[in-house]
Amino acid sequence: MDRMDMQRAHVAGPDLATVAKLLADGTRAGFCLALLDGRAWTATELARHVGVAPSTATEHLHALVRGNLLAEERQGRHRYVRLAGPHVAELVESLAAMAPERTPPPRSLSAAGRRQALAHARTCYDHLAGTVGVAITDAMLERRLLDLEHGLGLTSAGATWLEDLGITVPTGTRRPSVRSCLDWTERRPHLAGAVGAALCRHAFGTGWITPVGTTRAVAVTTLGRQALRRHLGLSDELLAPARSPRNTTPSASCSSSGSVPSWG
Repeated sequence: MDRMDMQRAHVAGPDLATVAKLLADGTRAGFCLALLDGRAWTATELARHVGVAPSTATEHLHALVRGNLLAEERQGRHRYVRLAGPHVAELVESLAAMAPERTPPPRSLSAAGRRQALAHARTCYDHLAGTVGVAITDAMLERRLLDLEHGLGLTSAGATWLEDLGITVPTGTRRPSVRSCLDWTERRPHLAGAVGAALCRHAFGTGWITPVGTTRAVAVTTLGRQALRRHLGLSDELLAPARSPRNTTPSASCSSSGSVPSWG
């Protein structure tokens, strides 16, 4: 292979380095982590969240939109950004699971409670994550509702199980039915894809889980503990966090409907 061929081989294929550069900046990475809640945020809100000037936030957000990691939405005079889709959420979550832990000591008991609640159960864009999300995935594998024969997949028993619960999984979309998403706190996979999103919507709609505060954390309700024990054999000890954070103000639920919140 001559030098010209080597140069062509070097530049051929996807430009992975461009995506890596976008997420190599701490501010941009912080924005993407915040947007894992599936909601739309303004530049001002994201700037306040990561502690930068609004003008700095706007510059970084333009780069993320140009790089197809974020999508921009307008509502009246306000502009919002959200993750460009579940594929971006799964990329960010997987990278977070590979990243070294950088957890500052909590400044208060309430901060420690919020962190614990996030690790226990949370939304990852539009599906469930944390200890509870991984436990649900493990239980579905043990009951052969999912299998790993050709990568994570839904079995015929799993399809019947979903139907019996009244869970409808959208079809005819480009999104994979089932996908494995590496959990950044558990460092093990949880269920994503269309099935994971449908299960999350069902859990919110039936009152199995409820939002906690204004973070991505969710709590499994008494009804949810009963249902998950009956349908998947999960124990109350696993589903109930050791302690609950004090802030229990309702927040946005796990939804991929595309609606834009009015809190901007």
